[in-house]
Amino acid sequence: MTFDLEAVDFAKGGGLVTIVAQDATTGTVLMVAHADREALERTLDSGEMHYTSLTRGLWRKGATSGNTQRVVSLALDCDGDSVLARVIPAGPACHEGTVSCFGEAALEADAVAAVSAVIESRAASLRKSGTPTYTQRLLNDRNLRLKKLGEEAAELVIACADGDRERSAQEGADLVYHALVALRSVGVSFRDVQQVLSERASANAGERQIVGVASVAPEVD
Repeated sequence: MTFDLEAVDFAKGGGLVTIVAQDATTGTVLMVAHADREALERTLDSGEMHYTSLTRGLWRKGATSGNTQRVVSLALDCDGDSVLARVIPAGPACHEGTVSCFGEAALEADAVAAVSAVIESRAASLRKSGTPTYTQRLLNDRNLRLKKLGEEAAELVIACADGDRERSAQEGADLVYHALVALRSVGVSFRDVQQVLSERASANAGERQIVGVASVAPEVD
């Protein structure tokens, strides 16, 4: 991880800079805190977020709760007094037990992540009594979910072939939902998919790497 500690302007904030922690895979803003030079040094050395509290001094995120934040990247803002920390959280960022200190509003910024969270919730309550929801029916029935996944893919193809913009958006949304359910059934989360895409994009290998194509026919101008 490359980060120029010497470029950070600690003097402007009385020895502290503002840290904005963001989930590296979902893009959700998790929390805002502060760090002095020592905290950033510890962060760089350990690969886990360290902060500085006005009341308790230096602290490592998750030291007592286990909700650590593994650092993916640190980026300094144009004024040199704020840092964007992209992290992989091991649990909730907020001391109140929520994913983000900014509540549900932060999660709503990513509609796909929100749908994925609903699917996770339905999966967690599969064995509880009561009438199963549609998502739970899909999770319980392999043939049904694969059948629906194929149907939605075919309907999207037809909508795109017809050039129907509105219907394509609707069918695309249906396909994403059914794909997320199918992935969840084999233990793959939306975060896992985002991580793969993030790694491919970071590899800077162009479009072939992003879509996972090993080799394609060369383009003709």
